[in-house]
Amino acid sequence: MGRKKKKKLHELEEVSSTIKEFEPPVEGMKYVMLIGDGMGDFPIKELDGKTPLEVGITPGMDFIASYGEIGLCQTVPPGMHPGSDVAIMGLIGYPPEEKYTGRGPIEAASRGITLRPEDVAYRCNLVTLRYENGELIMEDYSAGHISTEEAIELIESINRSAATDKIEIIPGVSYRHILIWRGGSGGLHTYPPHDLLGKNIWFAFQAYDEEPYLKEFILKAIEILEKHPINQRRKMENKPPANAIWPWGQGRTPELEPFEEKWGIKGAVISAVDLIKGLAVLSGMKVIEVPGATGYLDTNYEGKVDAAIEALKEVDFVLIHVEAPDEVSHQGELELKIKAINEFDRRVVRYLLERIIEVTEKYRVLVCCDHLTPISIRTHSAKPVPFAIFDSVRDKEKKRDIKFCEKEAYKSPLMFRSGPELFEYFLQRKPRIFSGEVE
Repeated sequence: MGRKKKKKLHELEEVSSTIKEFEPPVEGMKYVMLIGDGMGDFPIKELDGKTPLEVGITPGMDFIASYGEIGLCQTVPPGMHPGSDVAIMGLIGYPPEEKYTGRGPIEAASRGITLRPEDVAYRCNLVTLRYENGELIMEDYSAGHISTEEAIELIESINRSAATDKIEIIPGVSYRHILIWRGGSGGLHTYPPHDLLGKNIWFAFQAYDEEPYLKEFILKAIEILEKHPINQRRKMENKPPANAIWPWGQGRTPELEPFEEKWGIKGAVISAVDLIKGLAVLSGMKVIEVPGATGYLDTNYEGKVDAAIEALKEVDFVLIHVEAPDEVSHQGELELKIKAINEFDRRVVRYLLERIIEVTEKYRVLVCCDHLTPISIRTHSAKPVPFAIFDSVRDKEKKRDIKFCEKEAYKSPLMFRSGPELFEYFLQRKPRIFSGEVE
């Protein structure tokens, strides 16, 4: 950042702060949060030192940043893993350092799976492992984004041959599934498979040695998958075989205060991802299913907005989550990431701004990412994320002419130490501007 001052997050407790006075929230106000998962990035050499957000065609997000407010938020608490589970829990107002227990039980909640206090749920990916020169390589964390139909058949084969009254896999969408271990252990140190791409993962695989019962199930599943006709066909078609399962993100069911009781408004969530829907279930928000929502580039963008517009007739807050930017970032696909950002802006942000006036003239829109997913590392970063807020009542004139991007967010004095603080600000409950430095 050259001679520009850097903002230091660890000093935020000590820096001076000022309270920005607001009028009381407008009666009948509607709130919409738009999350482009993993949109944020680091400067990229191939883009002349710019980020995908800087080069993307994003007039919708640029409008929100130019007419409204732009800033930074530290969505991942210090010492916690920078996942969507942690970040989005905070962004909807629940402090993850107090409430978070693991990714698995959140996704289990989205499927209506009831866990007893002693039960543990793991997120369970279908992955592609490659054995090469004595090394075990994580080739693909998603088995080539295997189709849901193929995945279900593979999971059913595993359950028929290896499941017991204590352990089984509940099939989900594409590569994303849930492993339930009744009376099992949640004390393992597991590793997200997208953090291991291209790496020798013997060290991570050996972590399961601590729990022989789980390790035996994993090995049986690998044996079944290796011989399965679906994987034999995928190899012939030069597609990554789903030749292993990878349990991770385990935990027991967290307790979240009902959203309506906590914030005094009714909420709904729209996402293709079980993780986000699970947070809605646990917090008592309405989960809205949208046909054609896939969690990838081919998702039904407009359908999500249409569903949100309809929901706003009954609820006060809607979260629309789009997974595509994160997925292509994990794949290291720069052009696809820019495409995902452009599609998010054109088919979600702009489309929502065009349609929301059908429901109300009083609304606030927050656009952000949950965490950065830099192309250079192909996994999540805990650095602060850019956000922008537009208020239809107050933001009548353009304040500046800027892009919605990391660079402009770093220039702003608006900085929040956590997702819940940003959410309070968004709902006009606890406005605060920090003047300080962020790294």
